[in-house]
Amino acid sequence: QVQLVESGGGYVQAGDSLRVSCAASGRTSSSYAMGWFRQAPGKEREFVAAIGWRGTARYYADSVKGRFTISRDNANNTVYLQMNSLKPEDTAVYYCAARLSYSAYAYYTDTREYEHWGQGIQVTVSS
Repeated sequence: QVQLVESGGGYVQAGDSLRVSCAASGRTSSSYAMGWFRQAPGKEREFVAAIGWRGTARYYADSVKGRFTISRDNANNTVYLQMNSLKPEDTAVYYCAARLSYSAYAYYTDTREYEHWGQGIQVTVSS
């Protein structure tokens, strides 16, 4: 079993930056593709960013492209989401997700493709 714990959320002003982290423990392996999703009140959970286990394949939702950067540190079993130029519409609970991947370059954008989830962390952006 893999446990994922998010950290680094908080309350910021529009235009500010914030970095959230996801630490994996348990039966961890660098062969996990990782993803970030978010869920705003009254809305469905949506894809934000994904990264293959080698770290070179990355994919972003159009709404965050150019502002957010996903990265990973396999030596420390941690994935990051650097969020710049934050907007009020980025306000949501952010979730980290993981799944085994046999391809170093595969990434996944659907919630149904992930096996493990963190508990989520709140990010609030005020206008």
